[in-house]
Amino acid sequence: MNLLRFAPILLLLLLPACTYMVPRQALPYPLATEESAAEVKTVAIPLPVIAASPNEGVTTGALAAFLLHNKRDEVTTLIAPQLNFNPNFGTTWSLYGAFYPSPARSMEVNLSRSTRVNDDYEAKLRDATLMDGRLELSAFVFHFTDGSSRFYGFESGSTRDGETNYANREDGLTLTATLPLYRHTSLQLGERLRRVEVERGAIDDVPFVRERFTLDQIPGLNGFTAHAQKVALVYSTLDSPTMPTFGGLARLSLEASTELLGSDEDYRHYEVEAKGFVPHDETRRYVSAFRILYNQTLGKRVPFLERSILGGENSLRAYGRNRFIDSSCLLLNLEERIRLLRWELFDVTADWELAPFLDAGAVMHSLAEIAEDDFHLSYGLGLRAVVRPNIVGRMDIGWGSEGMAIFVGLGYPF
Repeated sequence: MNLLRFAPILLLLLLPACTYMVPRQALPYPLATEESAAEVKTVAIPLPVIAASPNEGVTTGALAAFLLHNKRDEVTTLIAPQLNFNPNFGTTWSLYGAFYPSPARSMEVNLSRSTRVNDDYEAKLRDATLMDGRLELSAFVFHFTDGSSRFYGFESGSTRDGETNYANREDGLTLTATLPLYRHTSLQLGERLRRVEVERGAIDDVPFVRERFTLDQIPGLNGFTAHAQKVALVYSTLDSPTMPTFGGLARLSLEASTELLGSDEDYRHYEVEAKGFVPHDETRRYVSAFRILYNQTLGKRVPFLERSILGGENSLRAYGRNRFIDSSCLLLNLEERIRLLRWELFDVTADWELAPFLDAGAVMHSLAEIAEDDFHLSYGLGLRAVVRPNIVGRMDIGWGSEGMAIFVGLGYPF
């Protein structure tokens, strides 16, 4: 074992947590804005990282989180350099940045590179100030390679005996415009471009997907291009778009992919989603959260990664990403968000939450053909650190029929 590769991780962990003041003029936009004080409060916190997902295996490492505050002592900027080690991908260096210059604007950037196969370059932008706040635009640009990807076959009954590995190299762009219609109702228009290449993955002891499946069996196995347009009707009474503690949301959407506009195949996605948040006391220390989602994909030769998919940190939290694939999916998420305490740690006030959860989901050809045996369950416990009004750090530990998974990331799962 080469101990030198762990030296930077040890150095990050040995950094002391500290608070210091930085002159505003020394910080460029968006690190500092007109909402920043003359001396910007900056808190540096070193943290260990450990995750164990079914696809990636065990990842260990460390990060240093730099939190910049505004005049109201709210965190408006998060910068997090990170160094991880995974036996499949080697050493991964990454830099994540989240910027909230105002409640109506946000930016996220992620830069990541592994010594073997994996990379990830993303940028997200949101601006709800256009047309005097009547128009919200968001954009997501990405390039990544995930060498841990798995394919087991279609249908809910796919077993681990059919497990294969591949690396999906993707480039894409998603644009969304949101227009208010009446009171709590809005219209969303979207444009999505996605180019996928399927290459040999990083998991040496799992067969390559094209060694077990043919192009005739699995559309898109040789790569594909999708160019789709989306329209959605949304009704929302949520008290916050990112950290809701009260209200509900209902969304009905249609997305069409056509060869005339550059897609490899013609197909359509239909999706219905409803989620709600019910507080049980005036302080909102206990909040019950639920989500119900149904997705239907219609088309003759739909690429396998464009179908209805379940698995991963935001759906079935005991299973790896893209574990179950078919033409339709039905998902139910339930969790109780319990604020254990409000604690100031390293000069940062955070709500520490415990969240027992239950996920149930199934994939099938159509909703009319759903059977009890199609459903897969995951149950577990989440731990969240909530720094209002912008940042949620979370770890979810889930158990299911194929074992345990530990997902670490940012933001609520729904």
